[in-house]
Amino acid sequence: MIPSTITGTNTGTTRVAVVTGANKGIGFAIARQLAELGMTVHLGARDEERGRAAEAELCAAGLDVRFVHLDVTDEATVALAAKQVEEVSGRLDVLVNNAGTSSPWKPPSQTSTDEVRSALETNVLGVVTVTNAMLPLLRRSEAGRIVNLSSTFGSLTAAAENRDPGNFFPPGAFPVILDYPASKAALNAVTLMYANELRESGILVNAVCPGYVATDRSHGHGALTPEQGALVPVRLATLRDGGPTGTFTGSDGTPNGLPLPW
Repeated sequence: MIPSTITGTNTGTTRVAVVTGANKGIGFAIARQLAELGMTVHLGARDEERGRAAEAELCAAGLDVRFVHLDVTDEATVALAAKQVEEVSGRLDVLVNNAGTSSPWKPPSQTSTDEVRSALETNVLGVVTVTNAMLPLLRRSEAGRIVNLSSTFGSLTAAAENRDPGNFFPPGAFPVILDYPASKAALNAVTLMYANELRESGILVNAVCPGYVATDRSHGHGALTPEQGALVPVRLATLRDGGPTGTFTGSDGTPNGLPLPW
């Protein structure tokens, strides 16, 4: 794995990360792997009981993990989470926007406005809310990193070509669903806009699809384990100075992954 010590004035100090939606699945695996690199990880979860349980499990493994109550759709909890991170750690080096939602697959014509709104509120507006709240702390880091968990379903190029760049779905069978892909396409745009704004500051902002991972959301199906799905997000969270920004990467079970079309 890539060391968590990155060049800058913070070199040699313990780096600090926030991972949203980290009480289970891919988010939990990301939190674990970042903590295993020596980081202090603030484990964000909207359910306090589950968040505390995840914190206890990782702390029992000797890792520096701190639960923080964080519901990405609730600006008040996000503001309080940012304040808690500031009080405990004083700054933030890594933000992983992992929290997301999806509804059962159905054709666009059968998808309700409320389902689309729910996806946008969590997968897009939630990322904006958390990022803006955490940015003052990220600006205190000499090597700030933002990683947004997206999806190949958000690739407009793949949808237009009716193909899955990850090759899970056969050619001509790109999933025809509305709420989740639309939210992830919007998230990709959000990623690029933050990358461009922050380019001169040294804060690197990238999007990643963790791949088809066996989680609760996929009902236990998936070609990758949560640990494999976390590899690329962790690599992007630990990029060295001068690394790429404004990129979209897919997971294939290796740390490098594969480039995805926007």
